[in-house]
Amino acid sequence: MGAELTAVAQQAQAAAVDTLHVSWWVWAATLGGLAVLLLIDLVIVDRKPHEVTTGEAARWVVFYVACAIAFGIGVWIFGDQHFAIEYFTGYITEYSLSVDNLFIFMVIMSSFAVPAIHQHRVLLIGILLALVMRGAFIAVGAALIQRFVWVFFVFGAFLIWTAIGMIRNKDEDEEYKENVVVRWVRKVFPVTDDYHGTKSVVKLDGKRWLTPMFVVIVAIGSADLLFAVDSIPAIFGITQDPFLVFAANAFALMGLRQLYFLLGGLVDKLVYLNIGLSVILGFIGIKLVVHALHEYHAVPEWLDINNWISLGVIIGVLTITTVASLAKSRKDAETAAPEPKTEKS
Repeated sequence: MGAELTAVAQQAQAAAVDTLHVSWWVWAATLGGLAVLLLIDLVIVDRKPHEVTTGEAARWVVFYVACAIAFGIGVWIFGDQHFAIEYFTGYITEYSLSVDNLFIFMVIMSSFAVPAIHQHRVLLIGILLALVMRGAFIAVGAALIQRFVWVFFVFGAFLIWTAIGMIRNKDEDEEYKENVVVRWVRKVFPVTDDYHGTKSVVKLDGKRWLTPMFVVIVAIGSADLLFAVDSIPAIFGITQDPFLVFAANAFALMGLRQLYFLLGGLVDKLVYLNIGLSVILGFIGIKLVVHALHEYHAVPEWLDINNWISLGVIIGVLTITTVASLAKSRKDAETAAPEPKTEKS
């Protein structure tokens, strides 16, 4: 009996070490700070609809990345180095996975013919909805992993399966097809053919109609919800602390809007991005399985993938993927360029 109590106490202590105990007021302050950032963005950028320039987008990307780094430094100072590394690793992972999502956002924008001056509003509201839905996903995921160790096997297997699928489908052309949520909206509510500024609902001939603005916002939000199916398990493979998981997701999503305008056509040049992301997802999947095996004492203590290794692998893969992609795109462009004509003497 004494041995069993000791084992339970050790497990509880281990779980406590891997959890950043956050008071309710810290949660409130974090949510309040995120709300202020969104309000500033809404007031400054979206007060007057306009086409976001590359320079403007670059400044906002730097701003949001700086905010994310400042938050991580705060975790380092007031929390612990261990949790700060988990946060930064999770943030980089979520941001890199978000880059792959930008292509889908571009396809959706093109499919709905969203005017350039309104694209920022669509992304702002759509990603805000996605943040709320991801919060629910995170709460459910955190509750599951705290009660059932075998969930790590499920998450790990899913990420490995997703990684294999990304490699197999890397050459397939991605085309936007309206999902069940968007089709349901079109079926239940009347939708106008044309945009009416930034309005989501208009009244015509005494009848209320939804506009394409409303539908495209639903499309962006629901598409990101599908992306969360692999990104949430991925970050739980890095940290099991709900506060850090939510913060990493929040900062990655908030910086995603401006990254959309900054990268533009550059996303098409990242030809090896899917391969890099599949390697990262596969690596995190293996890490989750190893973590679960540790919980069942099925592997030796030395077989461990710590946070520094995770951070190094993720940064290394992203660096190699980006450099190789840009090099191939440059080479393809040079090959496709017509050779200069030489005059015959």
